[in-house]
Amino acid sequence: MSLRGLVCMVGLVLPLAAGCGGASERSCEGVVTDTETDEQNCGACGNACAPLFGCIRGRCLSGECEPGDVESCYGGVEGTEGVGPCVAGTRSCGSTGQWSACEGEVVPTGENGAACRDGIDNNCNGVVDEDVDTDGDGYTTCQGDCCDSTECSKPVNVNPSAFDVAGNSFDDDCNGVVDDAILLCDQAVQSNTQDPLEYAKAIDICQTATMADKKWGVISGSLSFADGTGLPDPVSHSVRPRFGTNLYPQGGLKVALLSTGGAAATNDTNPSFEDWGGYVHVGTQDCGLETMAQCSGFPADFYAANQNKLPNAPGCPEPDDTQAFDPVMMTFKVRVPSNAHSFKLSTNFYSAEFPEYTCSPYNDFFVILLDSAYSGAPANPTDKNLAFFQPMGTMGKVPVGVNLGYGNTGLFTQCMNGATGCTFSATPGNITTCTSVSQLAGTGFEVPGGRCETNQLTGGATGWLVTSGNVNPGEIITLRIAIWDTSDSVLDSLAVVDGFQWSVEGTNPGTVIFKEKPDLGPVPPELSRAR
Repeated sequence: MSLRGLVCMVGLVLPLAAGCGGASERSCEGVVTDTETDEQNCGACGNACAPLFGCIRGRCLSGECEPGDVESCYGGVEGTEGVGPCVAGTRSCGSTGQWSACEGEVVPTGENGAACRDGIDNNCNGVVDEDVDTDGDGYTTCQGDCCDSTECSKPVNVNPSAFDVAGNSFDDDCNGVVDDAILLCDQAVQSNTQDPLEYAKAIDICQTATMADKKWGVISGSLSFADGTGLPDPVSHSVRPRFGTNLYPQGGLKVALLSTGGAAATNDTNPSFEDWGGYVHVGTQDCGLETMAQCSGFPADFYAANQNKLPNAPGCPEPDDTQAFDPVMMTFKVRVPSNAHSFKLSTNFYSAEFPEYTCSPYNDFFVILLDSAYSGAPANPTDKNLAFFQPMGTMGKVPVGVNLGYGNTGLFTQCMNGATGCTFSATPGNITTCTSVSQLAGTGFEVPGGRCETNQLTGGATGWLVTSGNVNPGEIITLRIAIWDTSDSVLDSLAVVDGFQWSVEGTNPGTVIFKEKPDLGPVPPELSRAR
């Protein structure tokens, strides 16, 4: 055997070893390696590249290629190159060692929309202008389904009636944009608008639809009393960039306010602030002793489902009237996206009934009623109201309202700890779950004025809550969100509503405290999505 052969056999580190094997193979410390690509032995044994440098053709370079290189590139599905209009392109390596974009390539696109009539095999499958519904979702390629004529990992969930799921790196709604789930549609909405569809925008339901099309979105809306009749006082509802000093949107740039008094914080205009002591919405209804107030019946189906009485927090006296005073309700008929199984929205309930009338017949009511054909599990409430909390380990439900401050449920947090229920007909109690008053700042609820203890305030609030409900994909639901004074029109309440979102997953219906992200205090409205 020649000396050269012996060296190659035993892997001796000798200059002669440069001729062993292929042109770039070397034996370095007894291990055969490719000095063209080995970052520890780049070009020669022991020549290690610095961190963040790669070994390219035996040179330590900071990029992914050698400047000046040119190669073919193609990003389409395997088997489509050279079919129809689909061709490869080229890319070149720049001076920084990075590949340029692939130029000149043509990759498959969907045969959807206008493309299904252009006489071109756009998806490069060998068939021109096919109009098919291969995934059986009710949408064909010519109806805009981008998942019927191209390779798609989840075809049944992708079509023009789907919503774009955030973060899944997929164009669920076939609009040509990936992950455009964050929609901003409330920038131009005026604070005193009386258009119900603008209230849908304010709570972040940004798409509209018709009964004739298949798109998801708001089909119709209305502003009314709690029973669906009449026109509410214009001061009882508004759209704001924030409420008070520190409460900013959970989605979009604005929030919707519904109030039994004025839907305004201390320094707001159009409409302006009204003292929380008991602003009366002037009307002509027969409201018993308050003949000039506005009143209506309760939502009929909700009331009947509760045996013609209002549901109540366990241990608290029942409301003693059959009318909703100072009521306001927004109603939306909405087609559900084809890939949605539930939704959630954020709410924050404020009331001057706290703390004096906590656990009394005078607690104001806030409801989120869902009409849906969903019949799965976990079931939506039989009375349709999602605005309830069920403490762990109990069978009782606590409607969202001032009574969340009774029994330390933990869902009334923007307040002063201390005595509650200190007036006639109220059940005395004590709250220890108040954590802050920052969300009361600038609202008028932070003004000293409580009567149960000397250091208490005009009112309190729950803090942000999240309410969820289940739906069937593609069905038409009705969502009713209402607030009213109970048993009289004295001491007002307000609900902030915002951050509506669809989900591809089911949910446990009801209301819980918001825990997804911490309260970071005031931020500019344009950054509210990042909170």
